[in-house]
Amino acid sequence: MGAPLSKLLDLPAPDAAKWLLGCELHRTINNRKVKVRIVETEAYDQNDPGSHTFRGVTPRNQIMFGPAGYLYVYFIYGMHFCANVVTGPEGYGEAALIRAVEPIEGFELMEKQRPGHFGKTISNGPSKLCSALAITSELNAHDLSIDPLKLVMKPQVSENEIVTTTRIGLKKGTETLWRFYLKDNRFVSKL
Repeated sequence: MGAPLSKLLDLPAPDAAKWLLGCELHRTINNRKVKVRIVETEAYDQNDPGSHTFRGVTPRNQIMFGPAGYLYVYFIYGMHFCANVVTGPEGYGEAALIRAVEPIEGFELMEKQRPGHFGKTISNGPSKLCSALAITSELNAHDLSIDPLKLVMKPQVSENEIVTTTRIGLKKGTETLWRFYLKDNRFVSKL
């Protein structure tokens, strides 16, 4: 794709969230590679009551106001991590949550990261994929153009391959149609 991630992802969060579908994450864990395909995303921005940036900049969310192409990792329920790709222009708080991924390479290593889970349950949810890819707060603010976690952009998938719906697990902004997933993909979190 040639251009730096900061340029490619300098888009409104919903547009970037759609483009991320079909793109890949390449993760190095203990000198071994894991490759996954992004199959589900959700968009969030500072005008959205469901977003971490709705009330402005805080120490927790400041990365979402930075340049596009960085990782925003947060901790929920006192036990799970979730990963977002920062999108849009610097100074505007927005990102795309990675909700689900499909393994391409290194499935056995993902299984080691998530003992007792097999098949689609390995990575069909935001905290599941973080566990399977060993994504923790140590990767917060990570530049996704470099190891140990790289975002590899791919050509945009056709609109007719994308399902658009409301986001999951929110108390505010529930009516916003900013959840996107690849039609008929078995790794999608919830249909």
